[in-house]
Amino acid sequence: MNRKKLRLALVGKDVSKSDSERIHRFILKKWDLSCEYERFSVTAEEFDGVMRRLLGDFDGFNVTIPYKRDVMAYLDETAGDAFAFGAVNTVVTSSKTGYNTDGIGFMLMLERATVTVKGKKVLVLGAGGAGRSTAAALKQAGAEVWVYQRRKEKLEEVCAELGVYAAEKPTSGYNLLVNCTGVGMHETEGISPVDESVFCGVETAVDLIYTPEKSEFLCLAERQGSRILNGAAMLFYQAYYADCLYVGKTPSGEEAETLYKEYLTKTKD
Repeated sequence: MNRKKLRLALVGKDVSKSDSERIHRFILKKWDLSCEYERFSVTAEEFDGVMRRLLGDFDGFNVTIPYKRDVMAYLDETAGDAFAFGAVNTVVTSSKTGYNTDGIGFMLMLERATVTVKGKKVLVLGAGGAGRSTAAALKQAGAEVWVYQRRKEKLEEVCAELGVYAAEKPTSGYNLLVNCTGVGMHETEGISPVDESVFCGVETAVDLIYTPEKSEFLCLAERQGSRILNGAAMLFYQAYYADCLYVGKTPSGEEAETLYKEYLTKTKD
């Protein structure tokens, strides 16, 4: 394992409220490692310049909304889930290789929360990088997956690539509902991507947003009696798997859960 201080980063449209830095520092400290960490909130016009800097000066970085597909043009290779899902959230710069730890992080969150997906009917809202990863991971786990995206052309493309179903509009009738749109944070805080009727009969509603802790999407779900989960655990787990890639460590779901429990205790102190 490389003992030097790692230089890591996060890039996205607006990462000003991200907890990623605190999480990565915590995990690496538990492994007797440390890092320098920078956050880059960038426009589409700024993305190219920032990417060149990240690939040249950093050991690795994470990618979030809306650049999980755009980053692929700058890489020499996509591996594992990144290749299968068509979206990258983790880059190891020494090899210019892109990975995706979102799917495994999402499924570990559901597993640890005892949410069963096999044989369940699931609606994923959003067909961007997060939506693609979530839909693909759920399908791999045996769920019947439907995806909704406003842009019909993009929706059809994603569904064809992943082998999932296209939803013409969000409706009730699903066991699990997952918000991967980003609606409900930053300037859209207090807004839900769907209305209350869609939650009728939903057993569990998951919002990948974790700030605010309870989005309007989750508030509506809770009112309808659904179990709710935000994306805080997923954020930690995907960061854990990313750090394993950065340092060449074999990941363990048990270790990830143990570290997350300790992290929650530390952040509450």
